[in-house]
Amino acid sequence: MVPALVNRRAVLAGATALLPWPAQAAATNAEPVRLGLTPVFLSSDLELTGRLAAYLEKATGRPVDLVTRRTYQEVTAMLVAGQLDGAWICGFPFVVHRAELQLVVAPVWRGRPLYRAYVIADRDRKASALDDLRGDVHAFSDPDSNSGFLCTRAALAERGERPERFFSRSFFTYGHRNVIEAVASGLAASGSVDGYVYDVVSELEPGFVERTRIVRTSEWLGFPPIAASSTPPDRDRLNALRTALLAMDRDPDGRAVLSLLKLDGFTSGSPDLYDAIAAKAALVAAAG
Repeated sequence: MVPALVNRRAVLAGATALLPWPAQAAATNAEPVRLGLTPVFLSSDLELTGRLAAYLEKATGRPVDLVTRRTYQEVTAMLVAGQLDGAWICGFPFVVHRAELQLVVAPVWRGRPLYRAYVIADRDRKASALDDLRGDVHAFSDPDSNSGFLCTRAALAERGERPERFFSRSFFTYGHRNVIEAVASGLAASGSVDGYVYDVVSELEPGFVERTRIVRTSEWLGFPPIAASSTPPDRDRLNALRTALLAMDRDPDGRAVLSLLKLDGFTSGSPDLYDAIAAKAALVAAAG
């Protein structure tokens, strides 16, 4: 992962020198926009984080600090506590903390603010459904991940099963790419992974996923959102962040960031995008 606090001066030297003079002045005097990032990101590529920070600085006219943590829980806790202006989290913690959070924007991938969860296994495995994976060593991404945990947990709950009974063993990798690597290397026999991450990695690094294949695909679900506290620390900073993200696809530097992420852009969206995830969370909670 990238360092815990990614300061734009460390990852893109002289980025503010590229800004028009008024933006430089604002960036010098204003409080920074603090945006939290989690393993929803494809990688810890410094080019990506550097370009993102530089674009947001230009678009908001403020300094930007990208704050990363290893788990969704850590970033969500910071968000709820008002320590961040916004954060790219997952739909699962978003619905769990719905009373404490607001939707800032939803990413748009392949024309829609939606994605799917995959269960993957070894390429040569004779398995065509989740039931065929009983007894596996299974890799999950994060206990607060929708695609990397909740979707599989809910599918098992529908069968009256729990991961600790259905699988011989399971573990968390704390990264969707790490799930792919665990299955590809044989460390796990199967895994639960973000379909967006899997598809993009398949496109960019086909050799990395060639030892795996998709066994189960979920329905379309709300794409991991950028959220904020329902009582944000500074509404002006939050509004500047929202405006910058919504305009990203109309700016050359913004489009360069989107190209690295393989996203189309961001949309205002609606909280009801995440109702299906909320239903899965409720099912799992009821199952105990």
